[in-house]
Amino acid sequence: MGMLKWLIRTRLTAFEKRYAYDVGYARDLLAADARAFFAYAKLQGISRYRKDVPREVHFAVKLVGTMAEDCGSCTQLMVAMALEQGVGPAILSAVLRREDAALSEDVRLGVRFARASLAHSPEADALREAVVARWGERALISLAFGLAAARVFPTLKYALGHGVACQRVVVAGTPVAIGAAA
Repeated sequence: MGMLKWLIRTRLTAFEKRYAYDVGYARDLLAADARAFFAYAKLQGISRYRKDVPREVHFAVKLVGTMAEDCGSCTQLMVAMALEQGVGPAILSAVLRREDAALSEDVRLGVRFARASLAHSPEADALREAVVARWGERALISLAFGLAAARVFPTLKYALGHGVACQRVVVAGTPVAIGAAA
């Protein structure tokens, strides 16, 4: 187990450097109970699952989910990951600012679906049907997994005492003011 823990710590350090993101909470999990860490690591599978839905929509939904639980480092991490996967800075900035009019029809549908789902709004039913009509059942699963997983990580981090104060989110070198919830 010692060698495996060393390898995991090495990978955590690489992730930390790649994204300038503190993974102290994951290190604490590993130190306290390797089985707890492995249970946490399984969440990555649902976070990465994306079938039949455009990348921009998937990341916009995940960003909405992250913003529901975090106002700082986790949101910044989601932005960095989206940029790395080719999502345009204008899309991410518009989602952060809640400027839905600046989004494409597809991204706007995903964002509206995510917000309605988080609010347990009756509007989510019609939006869910629109998602399935546009991209299919696997796309709906992709968005549901992305939305749920995006909320788990910041919640876990804060619950374990690793939450930090809110911070300015930067997209491609430009600070973005987070829009107020409607």
